[in-house]
Amino acid sequence: MSDLRALLIPRRLFLMALFAGFVIWCALSLRWDWLPQYLPLALEGLWRTIWILVVTVVLGFALAVPLGLAQAAGPWYLATPARLFCTIIRGTPLLLQIWLLYYGLGSLFPQYPWIRGSELWPYLRQAWPYAVLALTLSYAGYEGEVMRGGFASVQKGQLEAARAFGMPRFTIFRRIWLPQAIRNVLPTLGGETILQLKATPLVATITVIEIYSVSSRVRADTFIVYEPLLLLALVYMIIAGLIALMFRWIENRVPSRPRHG
Repeated sequence: MSDLRALLIPRRLFLMALFAGFVIWCALSLRWDWLPQYLPLALEGLWRTIWILVVTVVLGFALAVPLGLAQAAGPWYLATPARLFCTIIRGTPLLLQIWLLYYGLGSLFPQYPWIRGSELWPYLRQAWPYAVLALTLSYAGYEGEVMRGGFASVQKGQLEAARAFGMPRFTIFRRIWLPQAIRNVLPTLGGETILQLKATPLVATITVIEIYSVSSRVRADTFIVYEPLLLLALVYMIIAGLIALMFRWIENRVPSRPRHG
């Protein structure tokens, strides 16, 4: 193992040096005079990208837990709809889901006066609620299947032993079943969260301003193509790297086995 690490360290240093050289070349050779003008808009788009990512991941995971539990241990009348939902979400493109919600519900709601007169109408007439809903349902559909595998991977003997000791079902779920299921799927959750980040540019197709739409606006206004895209790629790489580090940090601090005593 030590020999393997010794071989990997020079390779990592070479890749880091190569990447640093590329960044320096881009900074010195390409045009960046447009950046001060669009920097406030870019920061706003970056904030909205992170906000959409966090909200949809949190809400999507909250839906994925009951979806996975229903498929792993629920009765047929709960397992079948949950499985059908995950199948539909995973079997259709996310862009299609966004358009169906935005152009479908978005064009249906104005036909009802009681909706137009409600306090929710100022929000329902905007694009971002439909983007958040679509990304949330998409994440829930994929993670629901992941959590199904996570719940199924927990040893049944532990659950039976907890029942034999007289623990209530909800306590077993909260203290034994759910924590171990999450621990088993943490690497997959990290990867799916990064994929969710890379899916956020699709919301620009329904006029939601996020970091990708800012680069498109720069390209349309200035006819500068490569610089905004390179900067956008760097931003996504940094955010994805932070997500990977966060999940790795969580994995190192979550015990792989339940504590006794």
